[in-house]
Amino acid sequence: MEPNSKPSQTVVLHATLGVGHLIPMVELAKHFLRRGFAVIIALPTSPISTADILASSNPAVARIVAANPSISFHNLPPPDYSEPDHDDFQQMLDVIRLTAPILLTFLRSLPSIAAVVLDLFCVDALDAAAAVGVPAYFYFTSSAGVLAAFLHLPHYFDTTEGNLKDMGKSLLHFPGVPPIPASDMPRNVLDRADPIGASLVYHYRRMPEARGMLINTYEWLEARAVTALREGAYVLDRPTPPTVYCIGPLIVKGEDAAKGERHACLAWLDAQPERSVVFASFGSMGAVSAEQLKEIAHGLESSGHRFLWVVRSPPKDPAKFYLPRPEPDLGMLLPEGFLERTRDRGMVVKMWAPQVEVLRHAATGAFTTHCGWNSVLEAAAAGVPMLCWPQYAEQRLNKVLVVDGMQLGVVIDCYDEELVKAEEVAKKVRVVMESEEGKKLRERLTMAKKMAAEALTDDGPSCMAFAEFLKDLEHSK
Repeated sequence: MEPNSKPSQTVVLHATLGVGHLIPMVELAKHFLRRGFAVIIALPTSPISTADILASSNPAVARIVAANPSISFHNLPPPDYSEPDHDDFQQMLDVIRLTAPILLTFLRSLPSIAAVVLDLFCVDALDAAAAVGVPAYFYFTSSAGVLAAFLHLPHYFDTTEGNLKDMGKSLLHFPGVPPIPASDMPRNVLDRADPIGASLVYHYRRMPEARGMLINTYEWLEARAVTALREGAYVLDRPTPPTVYCIGPLIVKGEDAAKGERHACLAWLDAQPERSVVFASFGSMGAVSAEQLKEIAHGLESSGHRFLWVVRSPPKDPAKFYLPRPEPDLGMLLPEGFLERTRDRGMVVKMWAPQVEVLRHAATGAFTTHCGWNSVLEAAAAGVPMLCWPQYAEQRLNKVLVVDGMQLGVVIDCYDEELVKAEEVAKKVRVVMESEEGKKLRERLTMAKKMAAEALTDDGPSCMAFAEFLKDLEHSK
């Protein structure tokens, strides 16, 4: 789709192709559209046979593009790339870095640009924005707490020795966030010698060069982290940190049932008592082994509670969990007789369920989640307590924030071991659904839901923050 050339009020959003990054970027684009801007989302293109992590999301990206005809999507030409022997994530970083000069050429082709808004992994595009004299902002699609920890990492590595991987569960103390077990930091920063970790630290070091940072969160949810970011506690070599704007929760509104057939799981939920169902889903790239699926099944069954469970096929290669997978064969993957024994109080859905609608349904009482930030925001905005089972990227950090900082969930222990046993799954389901601790979580979630709704009202803090951002944008001209 070719760019919309609305004069003088065009904003270019430079995104990666990871669905977890692109969906919030699309929601941000809608914010600009409602305020009269034209929006172009400039997407990198992976050279053929490289960067599987980019290529694997192409079908999902195509669906997102088709669903948003009012937004202009522009596929930047692929860069020259010699396909070194890097892992897929490093290839993705390489492709995005090499795309920066291509983005510059594209920016120079546009008649006028109000701003460039960048994804975390597009830090080299700061140079492209500077070359055309356009203000650059970052849109951080994870939590303010994760951003605070990431931005402090360069200082931490500059002033300490040794590797995080050797620290086990020793606690790290970063401004604005609860103590973080070293083992809960993202895998690629655990070893200083890891070239991907070095690339990420380079990104975190350069991000404060931007004029400002938009964050997909709301201030009530992460007040300590937001204060630390605004005070510049993480940027010790800059007298004036970039301005921080909390503009969330920007989440997909969910499907309109009038536009198509309603998913069968929603009709099933209609027949369940209020707050009686545990919803279990591990995201679009959730990677759970066949053995682990059986333990989850036994745990849900022995908990005695109703459940709605999204099951995906285990990846052939656990290291490439992001690659497409076939539909699961439930008869092969789940314990013998499980579906029959639980048919009166459970439903298993293959591959996907309309998560936003499920979380907002009155029958949903808890959410077993991988702690992807979109999922955390959707649960908080729906008022549903979380059973935290993180898997990859920054999800372990989000787990720390959800449990210790926001107090919106409990941890499913042994998530960092080879297998979580059925007994642990059943135990934590009962904690949330039956105990006094679970009652307190629901009370806290009721407030989280209320504050999320208030944040997005016309005079709410998130809408006011976006208005302040637009004022800053006007003053930057």
